[in-house]
Amino acid sequence: MDIETLKYPIGKPKIPTKIEPTHIESWIQSIRQFPSLVTKEVIPLTDKELHYKYRPEGWTIQQVVGHCIDSHMNSITRFKLALTEDNPIIKPYKEAQWATLNDTVDYSIQSSTKLLAGIHQRWVFLLDQLETVQFQRTYIHPEGNECISLQESLAIYAWHCNHHLQHIINAKVFKY
Repeated sequence: MDIETLKYPIGKPKIPTKIEPTHIESWIQSIRQFPSLVTKEVIPLTDKELHYKYRPEGWTIQQVVGHCIDSHMNSITRFKLALTEDNPIIKPYKEAQWATLNDTVDYSIQSSTKLLAGIHQRWVFLLDQLETVQFQRTYIHPEGNECISLQESLAIYAWHCNHHLQHIINAKVFKY
């Protein structure tokens, strides 16, 4: 398998030109289901298996789970900033460096899945309360000076969940 396919096993995100309420419902459902799908994949694994990578030079399963925790905590913050400020500039973070910190590489997988579940439960609670117009609110991502609506962000994070779930599944198969 080529490196691009290993890196993007479900392809890159595709956001529809016209976002419908059914898209939003589907994306929220992806975010709702993600923790249980990850837990099912990782809880039975041994410490050795948690160190399998989905591609050479890629992250271990343990790091993927930790990255999702970091990324999705940041997402909640981005959503709340956009909901309470006019077009705020969000703060990016160094994902690759965060993935090497001990709370990612050494934290127990059982505790990580519980944390991921709690983050997603709170995130989905927020998302379920939003009015359609609130999904139009935006933030600025300073890398590329890109204006992103919450509905676009929701699409990206739903993709992000499925993308990293597939990384975990692939790591169990390829065992890099």
